[in-house]
Amino acid sequence: MRRGCWIFTFLFLMTGPVLAQDAGQQFEGFNLEGYTDDGEKSWDVNGSTADVMGEKIKITDVNANAYGQEKMNVKANSGLVDQASGEMELHDDVIITTEDGAQLMTDSLYWDREEDLVTSEDDVFITDQGLTVSGVGLEAKPGLKRSQINQDVRALVDIDEVGKDDKYDEDFQEPKKPLTITSDGPMVIDQVKQLATFEDNVIAVQEDQTLKADRMEVYMNEDMNDIIEIVCIGNVEIMQGENKTYAERAVFNRETQRLTLSGRPKLILLTEGEGGITSLRD
Repeated sequence: MRRGCWIFTFLFLMTGPVLAQDAGQQFEGFNLEGYTDDGEKSWDVNGSTADVMGEKIKITDVNANAYGQEKMNVKANSGLVDQASGEMELHDDVIITTEDGAQLMTDSLYWDREEDLVTSEDDVFITDQGLTVSGVGLEAKPGLKRSQINQDVRALVDIDEVGKDDKYDEDFQEPKKPLTITSDGPMVIDQVKQLATFEDNVIAVQEDQTLKADRMEVYMNEDMNDIIEIVCIGNVEIMQGENKTYAERAVFNRETQRLTLSGRPKLILLTEGEGGITSLRD
């Protein structure tokens, strides 16, 4: 849900034929560079060895860099580049690191240049300042600034890192606990819309508060580094201690700290006294 989630844009820089050599050649200390029309270096790919197999090049110990508005580094134990199609595969210990320190880690990545699609079927782990996201399977459209983690999603948001004005709880003057959001998936991050959505069995937990819903929409600021609003849709259930609230829709505004419920909201309070339950409905 932050800038680091768009590290896939590196792959767009790998355009055009990569190498033109006869099949069957092997190179030690492989190095390839690309430049802009103005003569500025735009990317480079380094490797311990490169095997040219017809239209495909197999590279070991891949270490690639992108030089643009946001510098990025990609490492993998091995890679395979198709010169004809421009498709690229990275395998084993794939790590993509942005200039600001965000990282994506997985065991394999596949890039289809023609379709503008990056995919992985393996476990995916993303870290950024104040944010950790993990899950299984990845689909990303770098050109559209859109990515999706397919299933078993878990996002950990460090509230201290997200907001500047509400870093500490006003009542206790202590750092707020992280917000954990899990869902069966998918989770979709759309940078253009400044929106992250969680689907299917969404559960958000912070300290003694738990929120459940069928779908959760998290609206971010322009830099995708601060939460503005959270919208929960379908079978919303909010629990704090023994108290429970039910609704079909809940909207939480981060700035006003206001929670708005709609769709037959119902509040159940545990009052003092044995079996003292009170049910309220708007």
